[in-house]
Amino acid sequence: MLAFSSCGDDAKDPANSTTTAPAAPPKREVDPNAKPVPRFDADSAYAYVAKQVSFGPRVMNTPAHDAAGEWLSSKLNSLGAEVEEQEFTAMAYDGTPLKGTNIIGRYNPEMEYRIALAAHWDTRHVADSDKETDPAAVVEGADDGASGVGVLLEIARQLGQSTPGVGVDIIFFDAEDYGEPNNSDSYGLGSQYYAKNLKDPKPTYGILLDMVGAKNARFSKEGYSVREAPVLVEKVWRLAKGLPMSNAYFLDKNVGYITDDHFFVMRDGGVPMIDIINFGDEGFGDHWHTGNDGMNIIDKNTLRAVGQVVAAVVYRDAAGTF
Repeated sequence: MLAFSSCGDDAKDPANSTTTAPAAPPKREVDPNAKPVPRFDADSAYAYVAKQVSFGPRVMNTPAHDAAGEWLSSKLNSLGAEVEEQEFTAMAYDGTPLKGTNIIGRYNPEMEYRIALAAHWDTRHVADSDKETDPAAVVEGADDGASGVGVLLEIARQLGQSTPGVGVDIIFFDAEDYGEPNNSDSYGLGSQYYAKNLKDPKPTYGILLDMVGAKNARFSKEGYSVREAPVLVEKVWRLAKGLPMSNAYFLDKNVGYITDDHFFVMRDGGVPMIDIINFGDEGFGDHWHTGNDGMNIIDKNTLRAVGQVVAAVVYRDAAGTF
């Protein structure tokens, strides 16, 4: 298989990339009094995506980036999460010091059994796709970044209204997209910092969302996810196939290895995490890393398809029926 970064080709040989994550989350006892799975509100998720885009490109070391981060923290707090701003400075591939903040919202922070739900909130600093012809184009990051965050904010809203009997960490990784093509470790700087500084209780397992908002998106089984957490992948995809609004979006098909934030969480933190990412035969889509990644790309049906699956994982796991 070929290996890819979520931001470009990855020269790393996946056969030489090792993680320490266990293969599957433990089985939980059935709770007959567990809270039901809520209906995912795609209109709300769409509004959260639009709000992020309204700040402008969330490029590292810019006022738009910092303003968006402040809003994300305050929003999680207003939705009932215990919020941690994990600040760090990372050196970019071009020697630029990047001031980053991983934003973590915890529900039931005292519980040992925890599910991590993650997405990145920064945007690409350059429209370097070979499908972009305008050298001055800027990446708004509606799909690549904001869509995953929007879905998780809607899930956070639901968690605040009806908290299930598991711990949940909503994680917004920073500095994911300020990397150099063919240099996989130059990406995911926020998730690398997070994974290397994990404290107990660590998440039991996690789900990463990346590019989950585009019209006609399809989600195949990503290589590292399948290799390191095959049981979790099969359980999530089986669940999706049983949901009428989601089954057409989740394909029973394997694709290449994608070096995304989940890879670093597994490699450096030992936490199994799978990636739900729009990647197909034609790559990441025509809008990826171009000036076309705006709100016109975002489709509420796609947001609903992914969000309902993720919500069902959390609430069914709490019920012991996942």
